[in-house]
Amino acid sequence: MSVYHGLLNLTNWTGNVIMPIMAGLFLVVTVLNFSRARETSRPMYAALLCLLVSGLLRAMETFATQRAWNDPDIYGVAIKTFVDWTANVLLPVYAAMQVAAGALDMMANVRFHFSAGWLRHFAAAGLCLAVSGLLRLSEFFVIHGTSGIP
Repeated sequence: MSVYHGLLNLTNWTGNVIMPIMAGLFLVVTVLNFSRARETSRPMYAALLCLLVSGLLRAMETFATQRAWNDPDIYGVAIKTFVDWTANVLLPVYAAMQVAAGALDMMANVRFHFSAGWLRHFAAAGLCLAVSGLLRLSEFFVIHGTSGIP
């Protein structure tokens, strides 16, 4: 066994076994603090961060294991997959959240000024959808542009 495989196994064990267990322990601490009327935000954030470590490790494994280990294009494919997933999944979801936040802010106070909070939320949603759409359009042109002009 090499050092590389030892570090890989340690990382997988820590991210996939220990971090979810630690998240459960932090959630128990959150419930205990809530029952005693103490601060609950710090252990709750710690539980969230433990789950994020586990989730990010699994996401990196997914992005990196789409090709064989000796393929020279493995990093390029991993980066392309990460960008596609971010732009085609996360940005539309974030745009929907910004529209909801803008609607709530608009119901609270309506000021027609270019620096109003609700307008900023709607502009952020539009920009998220524009970036996602432009990336999809460029992917379409790249995929269909390899066969030449008919």
